Amino acid sequence: MSAGREAGRQRPRASWLAGRTLSARLITGVLLLLVGACAIIGVVTYLAVRGSMVSALDGQLRSASITYVTCIEATHQDATGQGGGQAQPGGEPDGYQPPPNSNNCSQGQPQGMLGVRIKNGVITNCGVVNGMHNQECPPLSAADKRALMALPVYHPTYPSTPNQTTPWSNTAYTVRLTSLDADYRVTAVAGHDGDILITGLAMTTVDSTLSQVALAELIVFLSVLLLAGVLGTALVRLSLRPLRRVAATAAHVAELPLDSGEVSLPAGVPYSDPRTEVGRVGAAFNRMLYHVEKALGRRAASEARLRRFAADASHELRTPLSAIRGYAELALRNPGPVPEDVTHALRRVQSESVRMGVLVDDLLLLARLDAGRPLEREPVDLSRLVIDVTSDARVARGDHRWQLDLPDEPVLVEGDEHRLHQVLANLMSNAGQHTPPGSTVSVALAVPGTDPDSPASPKGPDTPAADGAATVQRGVRPSGPRVELSITDDGPGIRPELLPDLFERFTRADTSRARDLGAAGKSTGLGLAIVDAVVAAHGGSITVTSRPGRTRFAIFLLLLPEPADMADVPG
Repeated sequence: MSAGREAGRQRPRASWLAGRTLSARLITGVLLLLVGACAIIGVVTYLAVRGSMVSALDGQLRSASITYVTCIEATHQDATGQGGGQAQPGGEPDGYQPPPNSNNCSQGQPQGMLGVRIKNGVITNCGVVNGMHNQECPPLSAADKRALMALPVYHPTYPSTPNQTTPWSNTAYTVRLTSLDADYRVTAVAGHDGDILITGLAMTTVDSTLSQVALAELIVFLSVLLLAGVLGTALVRLSLRPLRRVAATAAHVAELPLDSGEVSLPAGVPYSDPRTEVGRVGAAFNRMLYHVEKALGRRAASEARLRRFAADASHELRTPLSAIRGYAELALRNPGPVPEDVTHALRRVQSESVRMGVLVDDLLLLARLDAGRPLEREPVDLSRLVIDVTSDARVARGDHRWQLDLPDEPVLVEGDEHRLHQVLANLMSNAGQHTPPGSTVSVALAVPGTDPDSPASPKGPDTPAADGAATVQRGVRPSGPRVELSITDDGPGIRPELLPDLFERFTRADTSRARDLGAAGKSTGLGLAIVDAVVAAHGGSITVTSRPGRTRFAIFLLLLPEPADMADVPG
């Protein structure tokens, strides 16, 4: 469970990255690299400037500390008349007088220098250089006092004679003094008589300079990122323009009907230098289009030759088949005695010639429809046509229950009445042949709303989501005012694996639906192919939904935009 939750948490990040275009990912990657480079440069520059300024400030502090300590020690020596003294336990040396706030110790010192003297844990002197004078610093808080007293103290080796120099290598520290509202670089030096002399320089100038450096870096880096984003976007888009052309051409090819007929493919995409990746993609895509177009052309020529052969063969076979039927009928009318086996053979020849004639007529019709020959276009009363075909089915299949549901007003469509009659007859014959006796076949005619629906699978209780029925659709459902003609039976249904090829030529139902073996043996396997071709020629679509106990064929045709005069409808 924890692994599944972890995978669920990681999936959105992967989908966010995968859902971005190549140009967006390239630009984002470049900007991220620039952000990282700018951050590194900014941090290194900031630290380098700070180190340089602090080092300079420490050098200035060292010089100020030497001057301040020397001045304070000399002032103390003058006040006591000795270079040092023996300190009494818990007190000052013999003859000690507190050093005054010596103004001469501020001469030559940096502005704002802090000087503090600590004796026996007590701050005895605290001054800040202001101009040429040394003024008392504000009262220090307890925290500031603790911070100053906690500083490491440097113990220099003072010279024994006035001509010797003092080695000075004290270390500076940064201390925040809230009483003075500033950060100070300070150093603590031990005096002759055990006092501690603290010298400090404010870091106000350093902090101000670093703030200006950080602001300047931020402005410069943001400007660089903005400029890099704009120029990088333009450059990436310009570089990927041939790739976008390839994508647009591929999308256009994907929308073309490549399954049958002649297909006109686009001319290809212009590609630049074939040494580049995009150029190689464009060249390969153009070669692929050439080969696909060549293959489709060969397939279209083969289909055209096959259609011409089927049409020519069907046309040529009609005459000899008619002759065979005529001679068989003539032989059967012979008044003389004919052996029984010869009579049976003649009847079989007549029956098979009739069946072959039907097959030839169906093949010729399909060839004409494939060739795009126009059908008759006249107003057809679909309500009357449904009544007539249903009445014929009741007579032919009296062992079935036939139900009819029609609207109150006649439903008119524009088309070929003979071919539409053939469509209905094929569907009802199919329902009667492939359902057991006693089955119910419902024929319904309705005019749904005029709102355009998606040409996908039908909505309502017949969709797979509603009852698990398998569904297949042929053609695009008309988006305007339309009529729906449905034929539903309660037979065993069609196996789902057979549905995709149901409307292909010479496709026969499986044995589970072939209840009437005699009728199935006479079937040509072209009935539903004719239904599909005729409905497509009328600009309609057909949808089949099937499950055990319910099979439904629904035909959608375009309704006449204006009601026609019933007197003009052929009756």
